[in-house]
Formats: sequence, C-alpha cells, structure tokens
Amino acid sequence: MSEKQHILIRSVPGVPSSRDSGACFAAVPRGAEEIAAAELQALGISSVQAGRGGVSFVADRAGLYKANLWLRTASRVLVQVAVFPCATPAELYGGVHAIDWTALITPDMTLAVDCSLRDSALTHSGFVALKTKDAIVDRIREACGSRPNVDTASPDVRINVHLHKNICTVSLDSSGDPLDRRGYRLERNEAPLRETLAAAVVALTGWDGSIPLADPMCGSGTIPIEAALVAGRVAPGLQRSFGFQRWLDYDELLWDRLLKEAESGVRKLPVGLITGCDQDSRALALASRNAAKAGFEGQLHFFHAALDAFQPVGDRGVVILNPPYGKRLGDEEQLKELYCQIGDIMKKRCRGWTGYVLTGNLELAKYIGLKASRRFVLFNGAIECRLLKYELY
Repeated sequence: MSEKQHILIRSVPGVPSSRDSGACFAAVPRGAEEIAAAELQALGISSVQAGRGGVSFVADRAGLYKANLWLRTASRVLVQVAVFPCATPAELYGGVHAIDWTALITPDMTLAVDCSLRDSALTHSGFVALKTKDAIVDRIREACGSRPNVDTASPDVRINVHLHKNICTVSLDSSGDPLDRRGYRLERNEAPLRETLAAAVVALTGWDGSIPLADPMCGSGTIPIEAALVAGRVAPGLQRSFGFQRWLDYDELLWDRLLKEAESGVRKLPVGLITGCDQDSRALALASRNAAKAGFEGQLHFFHAALDAFQPVGDRGVVILNPPYGKRLGDEEQLKELYCQIGDIMKKRCRGWTGYVLTGNLELAKYIGLKASRRFVLFNGAIECRLLKYELY
C-alpha cells in the first residue's frame, strides 16, 4: 500500500472490540428511499439520510439488529468497515489488506465477496471481487497460519465492495439473504411482486389498518400479506435468520430480547379487514398457504373471482391493483381492455374508496380513463413504474 493512501477504518457494530455506533447503509429499491428513511427514524435510529438507491444511517448493535428485523422496504443492511481511494489493483489490495480481518473472520469461517462498480478506473467486478478476497485471506493467513474458505451460497460473512468514482467502500452484509425473503412465500407464481416493493406500495397509500384494504388481482397474495404485516404490527424479519447471527460478535441475548419485544406487539386482524381476489385458482391456493405461513391463517380472506365480479364491502377503503404491464410483443393490445375494465370498476363500484394502480406501462394506464391525483415513481427491478392514486368520489 502506498504511503499516500489514506484509509478510514470505521468503528462499527460488527467489530467485537467496539460497541460504539457505526456507519450503515440500507439498500432500497429506487423510489422507496424516503419510505425506508421514515422506517429507520421510527425505530429511533439516528443520522438517517436518504440517497439514490438507499439510506445511510448510524447505529449501534441493537440498532443494526432492529433495522434488519423491522425494515419493510430495504433489501439489505450493510455495515461500513473502511473507505479509501482506489484507482489501481495495488490500491485495492492494499486498502483491503489494511483492515484487521482477524477481528471479523477466523480461518474456520467461510466468506463471500459481492461487488458493484460505477464510474471507476477498475471496471471488472469479478476481478475486484477476486482481488478483495485475496487480500482478506492473505491477511488472515499471515496472522493465523491458515485461511478461510469461500462459500458463495451461504457464507458466514458476506463482504460488499462498492467502487464509485475511484472511492472504495468495504462493508459487511449484516442481512445475509436479501430482506425481501421474509420466509412466508413458499412458492412463487409467474412474475411475482417482490415483498419489499409490495411493502413500499402499501406505505405510499398511507394505509394503517383502520379501514378495509382490497386487492382484486392478488395473485399469490403478496400485497395483502404485506398489508397484514403492517396492520398486525408484525416485524417482517420475525420468521428468518440473518447474516449477523454468524458474526464473531453476535449478541444472542440482545437478539432474543428484541425478538420477544417484537412478538409481544403482534395483534390479531379484524374479520374482513384485508381481502384478495383472483381468477387463477392456483395463485389463490398459493396466497392462502403463504398467508398461513406468515401467521394469518383465517385472518386474510381470499376469493376466487374474476375482476369484473369484484365488489368491495364498505363505504370507504383502499383498493390496490398490480395489473400486467404488457412487456411482451402483442400483449399490450390485449391488455387495453383490462385497463379499461379497471377504470370502470373503480368508477362504478368503489365510490368513497381510494384506488391505487401500480403499472410499468403508462400508455396502458391511459385506458383506465380516470385522472390520477398523485403519481409515485417506483422501480420493479429495472422497470420504471408508477403508482397511480385515484380519488373515487
């Protein structure tokens, strides 16, 4: 490492020698950054700042655990270990090698390295990941006489390297599997909506469980289940494990206390609060099984019905639809009638309710025939979508 290279080694919750607060970053689907920031602030976490594709914040070990347990819209939570300038392979190796990896990984543990690059001199993510791995295992071998193995599928420690404009940020991935994998979705139907995106949609409606919510095209039930987690005050991470549970400094007593606190706040849902309909009987069977796995057996109500048979119950509520976007050739023409039907049903049967349609096709959205009072930008993977709000007087 060159003498001119300045390295910032951060004091983080993932380092056993320190229980001080550390810099963290929650990766979030684009468009949901402000929602995730509000979630973190509600958890009592400090220095929260939304940015493009995520939210930075400062947390101690308890805050880090709570962020993983409670964040509904984030895909993973990273803990920053070091930040340094990096324009050459030598600077990359030197910067990573300077980190005291023996405080984080033993030779008996496994590791994996993920990498993302943007606007930097080093342009091959596979090379950067390999060079990072070499620096880590060399440092541990020099100190311990043996080295850890790589396990890309289920490592004990997952390391994230982010290189942007020749600045390298090395972080530990505290989540392990992405946070959208709540543990309740047993199978996935065709073109499923990610749990994190469904949670963002529910959050943008402002729905809090005080009025009914209906999804007339519910598929395997992701939107109704994410709404149920909100109304039932259920932490989305309650049924799964996390990467930090394999770390050397894992505090099992603290984690058990946070789980018990979360479990004590769960409430049962009123009958008829959340309903879902779909004409696909296989998708409905999946929805029922997923809801039961999420802890809502008998509390969510799914009905086998085509869209034209949908009839909401009650004078007011929220109706959410996520129709197909028609990305394949020829689909768009067939879907015009569906979007017209959505508009007719909302206009004639949902008076007093508020309607929301998530679509990745604004041309098709015109066929709804209603004027949207608000438009929220969200990304479904690489697809830029709009969540359209309709006041149905």
